Amino acid sequence: MSTAVADLELTVRRMGDAHTVELRFTLPDSDAEVRPASGTARFDLPALRALARAPDAYGRALTKALFDDGRVHSAFTAMRAAAEAQGADLRVHLAVDASAPELHLLRWETLRDPDRDAPLATSERTLLSRYLASADWRPVKARALADLRALVVIANPAGLPADLPAIDAPAELAGVQRALGDGPDSPAASNPIAVTPLAGPATIDAITAELRNGYDILYLVCHGALVDGQSLLYLADASGHAVPAAGDDLVRRIGDLGTPPRLVVLASCQSAQMTLDDEGALAALGPRLAESGVPAVVAMQGNVSMDSMAAFMPVFFSELRRDGLLDRALAAARGAVRDRADWWMPALFMRLKSGRLWYVPGLAVGANQSMDERWEALLARIGEGRCTPLLGPGLHESLFGSTRDIARRWAEQYHFPLEPHAREDLPQVAQYLATSKSDAEFPARKLSETIRAELWSRFGARLPATPTMPSLDELLTAVGALRRREIETEPHRLLAALPFPVYLTTNPDHMLADALGEVDPARAPQVRSCRWRDEHDPEDPLFAKALVYPPSREHPLVYHLFGQMQAPDSLVLTEDDYFDYLIGVTRHAADIPNRVLSALTNTALVFVGFRLDDWIFRVLFRSIAALEGGAGRHARFPHVAVQVDPEESRLLEPDRARRYLESYFGHESITIYWGSAEDFTADLYGRWLRAQLPAPAPAGDRIVTDDQWVSIDGTRLARRRAGPPEGRPREPGPQ
Repeated sequence: MSTAVADLELTVRRMGDAHTVELRFTLPDSDAEVRPASGTARFDLPALRALARAPDAYGRALTKALFDDGRVHSAFTAMRAAAEAQGADLRVHLAVDASAPELHLLRWETLRDPDRDAPLATSERTLLSRYLASADWRPVKARALADLRALVVIANPAGLPADLPAIDAPAELAGVQRALGDGPDSPAASNPIAVTPLAGPATIDAITAELRNGYDILYLVCHGALVDGQSLLYLADASGHAVPAAGDDLVRRIGDLGTPPRLVVLASCQSAQMTLDDEGALAALGPRLAESGVPAVVAMQGNVSMDSMAAFMPVFFSELRRDGLLDRALAAARGAVRDRADWWMPALFMRLKSGRLWYVPGLAVGANQSMDERWEALLARIGEGRCTPLLGPGLHESLFGSTRDIARRWAEQYHFPLEPHAREDLPQVAQYLATSKSDAEFPARKLSETIRAELWSRFGARLPATPTMPSLDELLTAVGALRRREIETEPHRLLAALPFPVYLTTNPDHMLADALGEVDPARAPQVRSCRWRDEHDPEDPLFAKALVYPPSREHPLVYHLFGQMQAPDSLVLTEDDYFDYLIGVTRHAADIPNRVLSALTNTALVFVGFRLDDWIFRVLFRSIAALEGGAGRHARFPHVAVQVDPEESRLLEPDRARRYLESYFGHESITIYWGSAEDFTADLYGRWLRAQLPAPAPAGDRIVTDDQWVSIDGTRLARRRAGPPEGRPREPGPQ
């Protein structure tokens, strides 16, 4: 597959007795949209239904209906030619508007190329999927391939209707495990997706309860039927007997999950001979699941034969593991069964513009950059004491949610009146609360209350019993210690084990200081906050410029740029706070310790846990540029590693993100680490440890590095394990 992809969104809407077709096209490496084209289409639904058992004839009739208007046909041809001229694949998002729900049941996967009379759905150069917008505003984040987990549910209850044969559950499970690389005889065992079969009867309660444990893929095999236009699924009751469950109930339950699966695969397999007995009951759930918040759904438009599924699924998951692109993987899998009568049945419903399910963590370097050289430069700066980590809110997402999660909860609770996309912008929502409550300190109190409640909800049952509800400080201390014990790659723990003399943070908690004291009690840090309000007392030890001792590797400094929870008026939360901060930090620059100024302007900065388009990231850089020597610092320190978290619809492509940063900073020496905060800190710490190994390595030892693991003599080092002995960082070792 080529690296470049052009996007074509083809939208069909009802207009009276006819339908309109609109084509919107965007070339790769460009955010500019080519002028849209439009035309009309007339779908003869009874005639199409009469061709249901002749997929080739059905596809030609559907293609004629869609492309019969010369304007639509010529626009499609021209747009594909423009993509091919740039060596790009064409990603076709076929969107059925809410005004035409009857078109969801059409077999769009049988569409043929109007110029070449070949199926579009089996081409790996023209990637076809059904695109669905969603009212769900939760961000869709890709995940690292090594972290993917799949829940497999095979509903084979007792007492099925006589015309529905039993499903061979052991064979189905073994096939899924082989396809996902998690079976003993899997050809992809070196790169598996972890498989968990549902224990016990396949009830809706059991399925949703298990999904709360966090899965990326739900693979559901069951029988289904359409009754009066409603999807029914033959699941089980608590005793294991067949119960027809409303498909809409499953959709609602999955949509209500805090984090729904990223991919749901719905399969109805019956026998070696193809049947259409379920009339698309599972496919009818695809649009509903996508609209409820599931990023991608693969659903069968009938009872696909087990032989076809046995050939289809291994190819689909194998290709998905290769690059994470759902539409390309599905096209390749359809191609593997193109000679079968049911090749067209798998349908892909997506709300992912990029089509990407996972990513591989690592540095995203340009054509003139070497990843190894960038890492070497960064590690050299750390060794020289001329590198400073700067911590952002992404470090806390696994603890109490992201700032966007908090903003959405507040927006719903307090009826935030602005446009939907602003509901996840914490500064805007906090500004609304401060204004509507006529209380500038309300957002800070609300933040403390929200974090405390969320920490207790997520971790309270695993903390030591206390006679009263712990304070926020006590909860942060206890939860931080718990996480560092349980997760070897907990980011604060790894950063505290690195020899930084100065740590800068935009986070208001004390977890970093706790981690430093836990890793090495002799290294307990000094802690200060930035004085950006006139009201802050410069003699207060919290804001004092004077330090007890100069920061060093042995005695580091933790400096809070955007305030601390213990001083609510020091927090930067609302839009007004951000504007005031930019003014105040310049006015009070003389109150910033010299070592902090030097760290900001005379060292390489390593950003951990930031998103490029958040207020906190942009204001932070404006404040650095405003400091004396800040504007020209990048020319002297070109090796700046910026860690960003891949998120759908927010600069998911590394090259575009890098160009954005190059434009923002005004030069071309920006290095992005593509991955989560956990990915980045684990990679950084592992590389630092390996750089400290004696050279040459002992005879017989061979060190091998890839994007996920480090191996010595072929033995992989663990990413997660129990925490270190008290006060000592434990280095990774063999599993």
